[in-house]
Amino acid sequence: MYKTLWGKIRKAGNCGLALTLAAVMVMPVGATTISGLQQLISEQQKELDKLNENIGDWEDAQDLLEEEISDLDAELLNTMTVIGLLEDDIVAKQEEIKIAQAEYEVAKETESQQYEAMKIRIQMMYEAGNISYLESFLAASGFGDMLNRASNIEALYEYDQKLWDAYILQKETVAALKAGLEEDRAALEADKASLNEQKVYLDGLLAKKKAESDNFEAQISKAKQEAAAYKKKIQQEQAQIKKLEEAERKRLEEERRRQEEERRRQEAANGNYVVTKFDTSIIDNASGSELGKKIAKYACQYIGNPYVYGGTSLTNGADCSGFTYRIYYNFGYTLPRTSFQQRSAGKAVEYANAQPGDLICYDGHVGMYIGGGYIVHASSPRSGIKVSKATYREILAVRRILDN
Repeated sequence: MYKTLWGKIRKAGNCGLALTLAAVMVMPVGATTISGLQQLISEQQKELDKLNENIGDWEDAQDLLEEEISDLDAELLNTMTVIGLLEDDIVAKQEEIKIAQAEYEVAKETESQQYEAMKIRIQMMYEAGNISYLESFLAASGFGDMLNRASNIEALYEYDQKLWDAYILQKETVAALKAGLEEDRAALEADKASLNEQKVYLDGLLAKKKAESDNFEAQISKAKQEAAAYKKKIQQEQAQIKKLEEAERKRLEEERRRQEEERRRQEAANGNYVVTKFDTSIIDNASGSELGKKIAKYACQYIGNPYVYGGTSLTNGADCSGFTYRIYYNFGYTLPRTSFQQRSAGKAVEYANAQPGDLICYDGHVGMYIGGGYIVHASSPRSGIKVSKATYREILAVRRILDN
């Protein structure tokens, strides 16, 4: 288990080092193109995937460490419990030893007392009245009396011997019990010392494992912060891609519009249009430049199209100044946008000298003169682009845009 765990830890640790270096190396220095940003996101996503994989490895290794820590905690608890039980057993043995010691002391005292008593009896029997043992026998009244005296002495001797042997046996038994208890206590003390050594080892190993777990926790926390930074950076770059895509879309739309305008300019310049809603003989019969007549005919092909406030589209809708602005724009001339501003464009001419292409300016309105006393103009939302007499309203100015 330990080898598997440490293999996992070493693998995770090495990956963490490589990841930290990679994180430093791949941080973007800036990309301004969609393809560059996409390449950068791809590289960062790979690093983010590696980072998440390594976080998973670290978390697995940390889980293994936590399992070991739990096992060590349980083993340490069991060891401390056994040490506690041994300490109780040692205390109990010490109490038993005290009791055995007291019994031994009693046995020794009894032995001593018995010995003293025997000495006293012997003295009383053999030395009382200064009568010797032999004299005791000689003083017998007869042989039978002598035998009785010898028998009594022998019986007393046997009694004393048995009593002495019993006391000696008791003392030896108590001494043996005490010695056995001492051995038991010594064995318990040895077991306790061994378990205390094991406890010290388990405490050290547990502290080491907890430090390793804390280190993994710090690595995981740092890696998650780096992962969050990667995600945020990728989101920022994706948002930048969207902006660039939107800008590219607008650029393409502008390019398409420009090309369409260029096409219309070319069409207007080349006369590639057909007027079907108005008799252009009025334009042809009017005096003026050919370019002015071409511009007038070009404007007349949009008769009938809608009026739109603020519009500049000849097909989808335009207001009065937007209509004249777009006609001239398609021929390469740029007019001011409003009717009030267009009243100052070009140069002033008298209405009597008006030619096709000239601007006829009214109060808040503008149209294009086409000859024969008529204008083409974006009239109103109700009538759209149409032809009217030039004098239908009071004329404030006539402006010639073309240089004749």
